[in-house]
Amino acid sequence: MFRKYGFVGIVLIVISEIAILQNINPIASWYFPIIWTGYILLIDAIVYSIKHESFISSRPEQFAGLVALSAAFWWAFEFINVFTQNWAYVSGSNTLNLFNYSVKATIAFATVLPAIFETLELILTLHLFDHAKLKKSHNITKRFLHTMMGLGILFLILPIIFPTYFFPLVWFSFFFLLDPINYLHRQPSIIAHLKDRKLKVPLSLFLAGTLCGFLWEFWNYWAPVKWVYDLPYIGFLKVFEMPILGYIGYGPFAWELFAMYNFILSMRYAKHNPFLHTIFSKRELR
Repeated sequence: MFRKYGFVGIVLIVISEIAILQNINPIASWYFPIIWTGYILLIDAIVYSIKHESFISSRPEQFAGLVALSAAFWWAFEFINVFTQNWAYVSGSNTLNLFNYSVKATIAFATVLPAIFETLELILTLHLFDHAKLKKSHNITKRFLHTMMGLGILFLILPIIFPTYFFPLVWFSFFFLLDPINYLHRQPSIIAHLKDRKLKVPLSLFLAGTLCGFLWEFWNYWAPVKWVYDLPYIGFLKVFEMPILGYIGYGPFAWELFAMYNFILSMRYAKHNPFLHTIFSKRELR
């Protein structure tokens, strides 16, 4: 059964596109959060129609948590961007002061994590990577985990100190830092699959991030209030506003959000994460 809010999502996407083409305000100025809200509602309704449960219909409290954490996570990346200066927000030819638009920005940022996780759940529901496995299992030692955490700290510091040379490391830093902690605390983690050999979760996340990244750039390109990039040494051959090499980062970015999300939940749930146990089987989370 296709949920009614899925039709609302379709309407929001269509209205947003018409508003952009015809420059209809205030819808055009709120284009980005409106169209992504439509996308989230539509994907959730599709998931529900396939397996009769979804974030919004079955787990509304956890969905609300995704929304809140999403805004907080992206503001953290905005803070890092104060040092790296890799993107800026513009309207026409005028650069915007992001903090003057904090309410609108926060609403837009609140769609990032739900979009990734809704897309992830759709990919998992379609069973695209159910049989993808590593050829052999790998032992995960404490030395390996501590090395990853050390690299995560380094990846976070270097872009702040030397942004021109190390800015891409931002999109790996929280993954390297937090995923080993999640593993040690028996929370869902990407590196756990080095041991169980199952690639369903890592590949599904990577694809979800890449698909959402393409749509972010596609819809951003037409927006009246948009972001533009200043990326040293890779700023060539753009697809929309993003240089083509920049798309490589969207897959790891999804891993990073996954690690950040589970790290926050691990502070609330000492041993178990009931939210993700509704998505993945117990065996997959080991």
